[in-house]
Amino acid sequence: MYPYLNLGFAHIGTFGLLLWLAAVCGTIALHRNFVRNGVDADALNVVTMVVLAGIIGAKLWHELENVNELEAAWRQILLPGWHHPTDVLLGFLHWFQAGFAWFGGLLAGVAMLMFQGYAAKPNALRGHRAALRMLDLAAPAAAIGYGVGRIGCLTSGDGDYGINTTLPWGVHMAKNALVPPNPPTALVQPTPIYEFLFALALAWWLWKRGSKPRPLGFLTGEYLVLSGIGRFLVEFVRLNPRIYWGMSNAQVAALGSILFGAAMMFITRNNEAIPVTPLPKPSKGVIAAA
Repeated sequence: MYPYLNLGFAHIGTFGLLLWLAAVCGTIALHRNFVRNGVDADALNVVTMVVLAGIIGAKLWHELENVNELEAAWRQILLPGWHHPTDVLLGFLHWFQAGFAWFGGLLAGVAMLMFQGYAAKPNALRGHRAALRMLDLAAPAAAIGYGVGRIGCLTSGDGDYGINTTLPWGVHMAKNALVPPNPPTALVQPTPIYEFLFALALAWWLWKRGSKPRPLGFLTGEYLVLSGIGRFLVEFVRLNPRIYWGMSNAQVAALGSILFGAAMMFITRNNEAIPVTPLPKPSKGVIAAA
């Protein structure tokens, strides 16, 4: 695995690079869904705001789960000899490059998407109907972005890999992985790759389901249920400690996602369905004038 890429004078973290790629893939998927559904909105702006909210939410959730680590990190960043703003900034960036919780990112991302729906008014909808419409439209993009981002977790070796294994597809983590395995030479299960493949399948399913009119909010419920199932299952071969009733914290959060998604599907099953009406293609005359 390669936590960093050294390209001349540039020292690039692979997690950040894959996060950028995840945003690009999500933007393309969302834009195509906007066009397919006749929504005149800026997919790049939507994804940018959601990614920023998701990163902050995931980091905050992780730190709230590990308060002792948070206190230690900030004591190090604000050491007496670190008064220079550049030192503080570098210390902050080092602290921010690892340690993110999936559930916190999901909550913050959903909240931002709902806000974007209120603002963009997709298909001329308003209020909570606009928010639900935006969530439905973004579901395939969210699945793709999550899957690609997980590859960044694997390349950086930030602890999202699985338990030690003798399986032929086990992987070695680099000696400079952010969270080295124990022992350092052990093969581990590439759980981010499992999640990546599951996310692609989920994105395909949601894309196909979205090709026909569905009740407002129903696809979002499907996303929450299916993504929760995927996250719950992968935790059986992950390193996370078992905290609640033999389950990891992520599994408890995944169960919450499944239950909330199922409730959402039940509540929204009779909502109005918005017709799939693509945006009109610009005429040749308009293209030439541009």
